[in-house]
Amino acid sequence: MLRHVTAVRYATPLREGGSLPGLMEGDDLGTWVVKFSGAGQGPKALVAEVIVGELARELGLAVPELVGIDVDPELGRTEPDQEVQDLLRASAGLNLGMDYLPGSITYDPLAFDVTPEIAARVLWLDALTLNVDRSWRNPNLLVWGGRLWLIDHGAALYPHHDWASAAAAVGRVLPGIADHVLLPVVAAQPTTFAAADTALAPRIDAELLTAVLARVPDAWLDVPRADYVHWLLARVAARAPTRDAVTAALAQAHPAAEMAPGARVAAAALASRRRGASPADSAKAGRPDWLRAGDWLRTGGAAAVENRDA
Repeated sequence: MLRHVTAVRYATPLREGGSLPGLMEGDDLGTWVVKFSGAGQGPKALVAEVIVGELARELGLAVPELVGIDVDPELGRTEPDQEVQDLLRASAGLNLGMDYLPGSITYDPLAFDVTPEIAARVLWLDALTLNVDRSWRNPNLLVWGGRLWLIDHGAALYPHHDWASAAAAVGRVLPGIADHVLLPVVAAQPTTFAAADTALAPRIDAELLTAVLARVPDAWLDVPRADYVHWLLARVAARAPTRDAVTAALAQAHPAAEMAPGARVAAAALASRRRGASPADSAKAGRPDWLRAGDWLRTGGAAAVENRDA
């Protein structure tokens, strides 16, 4: 099971993203980015966070510690935003905490070098788990301590929102693979994806998946853990179309080193248009929650109100 923490203070809301996470302090003296069970995506988003995050950790990728965090709605009584108060009331009890990485920044392929080997492993895992939320517009990757850290996997495993049709998605290819933020890095050495497939696929077995699923709290599950184990094992066995789709996308991608700043901006704009976002939304998305949270930590909360709608 995940380590258990009790929230002792609600610090500030993090306003990017539909789930409206919050920065909270725990009784372990840690600072946690809390994803709430009462958010619009519901507990299934937390299930996906744990499964994909812990699976990434088991495969040797860097993921901030995940904990189960108990939240008392009274902690938000001084928060002036009614939406936040409503969310806390709907999320009383167990929620998901992700370790806050102070000073971390959002990954930019032109500012931070990631080896094609690491990038290929992230790409492989995202393709396996149908993680649609690792694009130019929203990388969900942080740089901290000279390493690449994976965050925010609540949108992955999306077929579990309708288990009746999940079996039909076993062989589904990751949508929007051409927009994956790490695709240009892997394109510099395309053979690294095949190497990642060879190395990682045999490790996704029933024993590993059972251990990962054991970390998901009972309260968030509406099907037996074995359903996830069997579905992911079937995904591994039926991964040939996904592998072929990624290989084809790599053949058409421009390696990151060849992309000038203007090309990166154009790629981000293209990804935004495909997702129906406006240029203003894209600019706003470029300033991550984590920098605003860092403002809060540096100023003791003075920057929170100023940054809230930035």
